[in-house]
Amino acid sequence: MNIKQIAKTAGVSVATVSRVLNHPETVAPKTREKIQKVIEDAEYKPNWFAQGLNFNKTRTIGLVIPHLLNSTYMEVAKGVEDVAKQKGYITFMCNAEKDHKSEKNYIDQLLTRCVDGIILMFSSLDPDEIRAVEERGVPVVLIGENKDASGFNSVKVDCQTGAESIVKQMIDNGHSTIGILYGDDPEEESKALLRGYKKALEKAGINIREEYMRPVENTIEGGYLGARKLMMGKPPEAIFATGDEIAYGAMDAIKDNGLKVPDDMAVAGFGNARMSNLVEPKLTTVEIPFHKMGIYGARLLFDLIEDTGKGDKEIRQITLRTRLRIRKSCGHKERIGEMF
Repeated sequence: MNIKQIAKTAGVSVATVSRVLNHPETVAPKTREKIQKVIEDAEYKPNWFAQGLNFNKTRTIGLVIPHLLNSTYMEVAKGVEDVAKQKGYITFMCNAEKDHKSEKNYIDQLLTRCVDGIILMFSSLDPDEIRAVEERGVPVVLIGENKDASGFNSVKVDCQTGAESIVKQMIDNGHSTIGILYGDDPEEESKALLRGYKKALEKAGINIREEYMRPVENTIEGGYLGARKLMMGKPPEAIFATGDEIAYGAMDAIKDNGLKVPDDMAVAGFGNARMSNLVEPKLTTVEIPFHKMGIYGARLLFDLIEDTGKGDKEIRQITLRTRLRIRKSCGHKERIGEMF
Protein backbone atom coordinates (compact mmCIF):
# COMPACT_ATOMS: atom_id res chain seq x y z
CA MET A 1 0.00 0.00 0.00
CA ASN A 2 1.32 3.45 -0.93
CA ILE A 3 0.52 6.89 0.46
CA LYS A 4 -2.27 7.49 -2.09
CA GLN A 5 -3.99 4.26 -1.07
CA ILE A 6 -3.58 5.20 2.60
CA ALA A 7 -5.32 8.51 1.89
CA LYS A 8 -8.16 6.85 -0.06
CA THR A 9 -8.77 4.23 2.66
CA ALA A 10 -8.81 6.90 5.38
CA GLY A 11 -10.97 9.25 3.32
CA VAL A 12 -8.49 12.14 3.46
CA SER A 13 -6.11 13.91 1.13
CA VAL A 14 -2.55 12.81 0.41
CA ALA A 15 -1.36 16.07 1.99
CA THR A 16 -3.08 15.19 5.28
CA VAL A 17 -1.40 11.77 5.35
CA SER A 18 1.92 13.46 4.67
CA ARG A 19 1.37 15.82 7.60
CA VAL A 20 0.63 12.88 9.90
CA LEU A 21 3.89 11.22 8.83
CA ASN A 22 6.03 14.32 9.20
CA HIS A 23 4.23 16.81 11.46
CA PRO A 24 1.49 14.91 13.33
CA GLU A 25 0.95 17.77 15.78
CA THR A 26 -0.59 19.84 12.97
CA VAL A 27 -3.42 17.34 12.37
CA ALA A 28 -6.62 17.12 14.43
CA PRO A 29 -6.41 14.23 16.95
CA LYS A 30 -9.38 12.24 15.58
CA THR A 31 -8.15 12.53 11.99
CA ARG A 32 -4.62 11.66 13.06
CA GLU A 33 -5.75 8.56 14.96
CA LYS A 34 -7.83 7.36 12.00
CA ILE A 35 -4.91 7.72 9.57
CA GLN A 36 -2.44 6.12 11.99
CA LYS A 37 -4.71 3.09 12.37
CA VAL A 38 -4.84 2.63 8.59
CA ILE A 39 -1.04 2.94 8.45
CA GLU A 40 -0.62 0.37 11.23
CA ASP A 41 -3.11 -2.09 9.72
CA ALA A 42 -1.37 -1.84 6.36
CA GLU A 43 2.10 -2.07 8.00
CA TYR A 44 3.03 0.88 5.79
CA LYS A 45 6.66 2.07 5.88
CA PRO A 46 7.29 5.44 4.19
CA ASN A 47 10.11 5.90 1.73
CA TRP A 48 12.44 7.87 4.02
CA PHE A 49 14.57 9.18 1.15
CA ALA A 50 11.68 10.54 -0.92
CA GLN A 51 9.98 11.75 2.26
CA GLY A 52 13.10 13.62 3.25
CA LEU A 53 13.54 15.28 -0.13
CA ASN A 54 10.05 16.75 0.18
CA PHE A 55 11.23 18.63 3.26
CA ASN A 56 14.81 19.21 2.09
CA LYS A 57 15.99 16.71 4.71
CA THR A 58 17.05 13.07 4.31
CA ARG A 59 17.55 12.51 8.07
CA THR A 60 21.00 11.14 7.39
CA ILE A 61 24.48 12.34 8.30
CA GLY A 62 27.92 11.29 7.15
CA LEU A 63 30.80 10.36 9.44
CA VAL A 64 34.24 10.00 7.88
CA ILE A 65 36.79 8.28 10.13
CA PRO A 66 40.53 7.73 9.55
CA HIS A 67 40.55 3.99 10.27
CA LEU A 68 37.81 1.52 11.17
CA LEU A 69 40.04 -0.79 13.25
CA ASN A 70 41.21 1.91 15.66
CA SER A 71 39.29 1.52 18.94
CA THR A 72 39.81 5.21 19.74
CA TYR A 73 37.96 6.29 16.61
CA MET A 74 35.18 3.81 17.38
CA GLU A 75 34.60 5.43 20.78
CA VAL A 76 34.18 8.80 19.07
CA ALA A 77 31.88 7.22 16.48
CA LYS A 78 29.76 5.71 19.27
CA GLY A 79 29.21 9.20 20.69
CA VAL A 80 28.10 10.49 17.28
CA GLU A 81 25.79 7.52 16.76
CA ASP A 82 24.19 7.91 20.19
CA VAL A 83 23.12 11.47 19.39
CA ALA A 84 22.04 10.60 15.83
CA LYS A 85 19.76 7.84 17.13
CA GLN A 86 18.12 10.23 19.56
CA LYS A 87 17.45 12.58 16.66
CA GLY A 88 16.02 9.79 14.50
CA TYR A 89 18.89 10.01 12.03
CA ILE A 90 20.86 7.32 10.21
CA THR A 91 24.67 7.64 10.15
CA PHE A 92 26.67 6.69 7.07
CA MET A 93 30.09 5.71 8.41
CA CYS A 94 32.97 5.91 5.93
CA ASN A 95 36.43 4.42 6.49
CA ALA A 96 38.99 6.67 4.75
CA GLU A 97 41.96 4.52 5.88
CA LYS A 98 44.08 7.63 6.41
CA ASP A 99 44.03 8.34 2.68
CA HIS A 100 43.34 11.89 1.48
CA LYS A 101 41.98 10.79 -1.91
CA SER A 102 39.70 8.23 -0.27
CA GLU A 103 38.38 10.84 2.16
CA LYS A 104 37.50 13.21 -0.69
CA ASN A 105 35.81 10.40 -2.61
CA TYR A 106 33.64 9.46 0.36
CA ILE A 107 32.59 13.08 0.82
CA ASP A 108 31.54 13.25 -2.83
CA GLN A 109 29.44 10.12 -2.33
CA LEU A 110 27.84 11.51 0.80
CA LEU A 111 26.94 14.72 -1.03
CA THR A 112 25.41 12.64 -3.84
CA ARG A 113 23.24 10.93 -1.23
CA CYS A 114 22.07 14.34 0.01
CA VAL A 115 23.14 13.90 3.64
CA ASP A 116 22.06 16.71 5.95
CA GLY A 117 25.52 17.16 7.46
CA ILE A 118 29.00 15.67 7.64
CA ILE A 119 31.41 15.04 10.52
CA LEU A 120 35.09 14.70 9.64
CA MET A 121 37.21 12.96 12.26
CA PHE A 122 40.91 13.92 12.29
CA SER A 123 40.51 15.05 8.70
CA SER A 124 43.35 15.35 6.20
CA LEU A 125 41.44 17.86 4.06
CA ASP A 126 42.70 21.38 3.45
CA PRO A 127 40.51 24.34 4.47
CA ASP A 128 39.51 25.05 0.86
CA GLU A 129 38.29 21.48 0.43
CA ILE A 130 36.19 21.66 3.59
CA ARG A 131 34.83 25.07 2.63
CA ALA A 132 33.75 23.66 -0.75
CA VAL A 133 31.48 21.20 1.08
CA GLU A 134 29.90 23.97 3.14
CA GLU A 135 29.32 25.98 -0.02
CA ARG A 136 27.12 23.11 -1.20
CA GLY A 137 24.83 23.93 1.71
CA VAL A 138 25.94 20.98 3.84
CA PRO A 139 27.19 21.85 7.36
CA VAL A 140 30.51 20.33 8.44
CA VAL A 141 31.93 19.70 11.90
CA LEU A 142 35.54 18.68 12.56
CA ILE A 143 36.41 16.33 15.41
CA GLY A 144 40.06 16.18 16.45
CA GLU A 145 43.05 18.21 15.36
CA ASN A 146 43.21 19.55 11.81
CA LYS A 147 45.89 21.49 9.92
CA ASP A 148 43.82 24.67 10.09
CA ALA A 149 40.44 24.45 11.81
CA SER A 150 40.29 28.14 12.71
CA GLY A 151 37.39 28.90 10.38
CA PHE A 152 35.28 25.81 11.06
CA ASN A 153 32.99 24.39 13.70
CA SER A 154 35.04 21.88 15.64
CA VAL A 155 35.57 19.76 18.74
CA LYS A 156 39.04 18.87 19.91
CA VAL A 157 41.05 18.05 23.04
CA ASP A 158 43.75 20.18 24.65
CA CYS A 159 46.50 17.63 23.97
CA GLN A 160 49.38 20.01 24.65
CA THR A 161 48.23 20.72 28.20
CA GLY A 162 47.56 17.03 28.75
CA ALA A 163 51.08 16.09 27.67
CA GLU A 164 52.58 18.84 29.79
CA SER A 165 50.70 17.64 32.87
CA ILE A 166 51.78 13.99 32.54
CA VAL A 167 55.44 14.90 32.01
CA LYS A 168 55.27 17.24 35.01
CA GLN A 169 53.88 14.35 37.05
CA MET A 170 56.90 12.24 36.11
CA ILE A 171 59.24 15.08 37.00
CA ASP A 172 57.48 15.49 40.35
CA ASN A 173 58.07 11.77 40.93
CA GLY A 174 61.80 12.49 40.80
CA HIS A 175 62.65 11.67 37.17
CA SER A 176 65.13 14.10 35.66
CA THR A 177 65.68 12.39 32.28
CA ILE A 178 62.51 11.63 30.35
CA GLY A 179 62.35 10.26 26.84
CA ILE A 180 59.41 10.52 24.47
CA LEU A 181 58.11 8.04 21.92
CA TYR A 182 55.80 10.09 19.73
CA GLY A 183 53.53 8.70 17.06
CA ASP A 184 52.84 10.15 13.65
CA ASP A 185 49.05 9.89 13.67
CA PRO A 186 47.07 12.07 13.94
CA GLU A 187 49.79 14.44 12.74
CA GLU A 188 48.57 17.68 14.33
CA GLU A 189 47.78 15.99 17.63
CA SER A 190 51.25 14.44 17.75
CA LYS A 191 52.81 17.87 17.24
CA ALA A 192 50.76 19.24 20.14
CA LEU A 193 51.88 16.36 22.38
CA LEU A 194 55.50 16.99 21.50
CA ARG A 195 55.10 20.68 22.33
CA GLY A 196 53.62 19.79 25.71
CA TYR A 197 56.53 17.45 26.47
CA LYS A 198 59.10 20.12 25.65
CA LYS A 199 57.25 22.81 27.59
CA ALA A 200 57.17 20.68 30.76
CA LEU A 201 60.93 20.06 30.55
CA GLU A 202 61.66 23.73 29.91
CA LYS A 203 59.58 24.84 32.89
CA ALA A 204 61.48 22.39 35.10
CA GLY A 205 64.85 23.59 33.78
CA ILE A 206 65.62 20.19 32.20
CA ASN A 207 67.59 20.13 28.97
CA ILE A 208 65.76 18.78 25.91
CA ARG A 209 67.90 16.00 24.48
CA GLU A 210 67.38 14.95 20.89
CA GLU A 211 68.57 11.38 21.58
CA TYR A 212 65.62 10.96 23.94
CA MET A 213 63.04 11.91 21.30
CA ARG A 214 62.01 9.02 19.02
CA PRO A 215 59.31 9.08 16.33
CA VAL A 216 57.51 5.72 16.17
CA GLU A 217 54.47 4.08 14.64
CA ASN A 218 51.28 4.24 16.71
CA THR A 219 51.43 0.53 17.52
CA ILE A 220 52.67 -1.83 20.23
CA GLU A 221 55.46 -2.86 17.86
CA GLY A 222 56.39 0.78 17.30
CA GLY A 223 56.63 1.35 21.05
CA TYR A 224 58.73 -1.78 21.51
CA LEU A 225 61.25 -0.83 18.84
CA GLY A 226 61.38 2.79 19.99
CA ALA A 227 62.09 1.81 23.60
CA ARG A 228 64.82 -0.60 22.52
CA LYS A 229 66.53 2.23 20.68
CA LEU A 230 66.27 4.50 23.72
CA MET A 231 68.01 1.82 25.79
CA MET A 232 70.92 1.35 23.40
CA GLY A 233 72.85 4.24 24.91
CA LYS A 234 72.36 5.65 28.36
CA PRO A 235 68.62 5.16 28.85
CA PRO A 236 66.37 7.84 30.36
CA GLU A 237 64.80 7.31 33.77
CA ALA A 238 61.30 7.52 32.31
CA ILE A 239 59.45 7.30 28.99
CA PHE A 240 56.39 9.26 27.91
CA ALA A 241 54.52 7.58 25.04
CA THR A 242 52.02 9.64 23.08
CA GLY A 243 49.68 6.67 22.79
CA ASP A 244 48.79 3.85 25.16
CA GLU A 245 49.63 1.15 22.61
CA ILE A 246 53.07 2.68 22.21
CA ALA A 247 53.41 2.55 26.00
CA TYR A 248 52.47 -1.15 26.11
CA GLY A 249 55.23 -1.91 23.63
CA ALA A 250 57.74 0.17 25.58
CA MET A 251 56.90 -1.72 28.80
CA ASP A 252 57.51 -5.05 27.05
CA ALA A 253 60.87 -3.83 25.72
CA ILE A 254 61.94 -2.69 29.19
CA LYS A 255 61.04 -6.08 30.67
CA ASP A 256 62.80 -7.94 27.85
CA ASN A 257 65.90 -5.88 28.62
CA GLY A 258 65.93 -7.29 32.15
CA LEU A 259 64.56 -4.13 33.78
CA LYS A 260 61.45 -3.47 35.84
CA VAL A 261 58.68 -0.91 35.41
CA PRO A 262 58.68 1.44 37.27
CA ASP A 263 61.63 0.51 39.53
CA ASP A 264 64.22 0.85 36.78
CA MET A 265 62.29 2.90 34.26
CA ALA A 266 58.92 4.63 34.56
CA VAL A 267 56.40 4.69 31.71
CA ALA A 268 53.34 6.85 30.98
CA GLY A 269 50.94 6.81 28.04
CA PHE A 270 48.22 8.97 26.53
CA GLY A 271 44.58 8.14 25.81
CA ASN A 272 43.48 5.81 28.64
CA ALA A 273 42.60 2.84 26.45
CA ARG A 274 40.63 0.09 28.16
CA MET A 275 43.69 -2.14 28.57
CA SER A 276 45.58 0.52 30.51
CA ASN A 277 44.03 -0.51 33.81
CA LEU A 278 44.62 -4.22 33.08
CA VAL A 279 48.31 -4.39 32.13
CA GLU A 280 50.85 -4.94 34.90
CA PRO A 281 51.91 -2.59 36.26
CA LYS A 282 48.82 -0.52 35.57
CA LEU A 283 49.59 2.25 33.11
CA THR A 284 49.68 5.88 34.14
CA THR A 285 48.09 7.80 31.30
CA VAL A 286 46.06 10.83 30.25
CA GLU A 287 42.37 10.22 29.70
CA ILE A 288 40.90 11.66 26.53
CA PRO A 289 37.07 11.95 26.54
CA PHE A 290 36.66 10.21 23.18
CA HIS A 291 32.96 9.38 23.59
CA LYS A 292 32.25 12.93 24.72
CA MET A 293 34.05 14.25 21.63
CA GLY A 294 31.57 12.34 19.48
CA ILE A 295 28.59 13.55 21.50
CA TYR A 296 29.65 17.20 21.37
CA GLY A 297 30.53 16.97 17.69
CA ALA A 298 27.14 15.47 16.81
CA ARG A 299 25.23 17.99 18.91
CA LEU A 300 27.10 20.79 17.21
CA LEU A 301 26.27 19.36 13.79
CA PHE A 302 22.56 19.01 14.59
CA ASP A 303 22.50 22.59 15.86
CA LEU A 304 23.71 23.60 12.40
CA ILE A 305 21.28 21.29 10.59
CA GLU A 306 18.30 22.55 12.59
CA ASP A 307 19.27 26.22 12.34
CA THR A 308 16.94 27.70 9.75
CA GLY A 309 18.14 31.27 10.27
CA LYS A 310 19.85 33.19 7.51
CA GLY A 311 22.99 35.26 7.45
CA ASP A 312 26.41 34.81 9.04
CA LYS A 313 26.66 32.10 11.63
CA GLU A 314 29.03 32.17 14.54
CA ILE A 315 31.81 29.59 14.39
CA ARG A 316 31.76 27.38 17.48
CA GLN A 317 34.95 25.65 18.58
CA ILE A 318 34.85 23.37 21.60
CA THR A 319 38.02 22.32 23.42
CA LEU A 320 37.69 19.51 25.96
CA ARG A 321 40.05 18.92 28.86
CA THR A 322 42.05 15.80 29.54
CA ARG A 323 42.40 14.10 32.91
CA LEU A 324 45.37 12.41 34.58
CA ARG A 325 45.01 8.75 35.46
CA ILE A 326 47.88 8.14 37.86
CA ARG A 327 48.80 4.48 38.36
CA LYS A 328 51.88 2.42 39.24
CA SER A 329 53.82 2.55 35.96
CA CYS A 330 55.05 6.12 36.46
CA GLY A 331 56.67 5.40 39.82
CA HIS A 332 53.98 7.06 41.90
CA LYS A 333 54.71 6.09 45.51
CA GLU A 334 51.52 6.98 47.36
CA ARG A 335 48.84 4.42 46.56
CA ILE A 336 46.20 6.65 48.12
CA GLY A 337 46.83 9.12 45.31
CA GLU A 338 46.10 6.68 42.49
CA MET A 339 43.15 7.64 40.35
CA PHE A 340 41.65 4.66 38.57
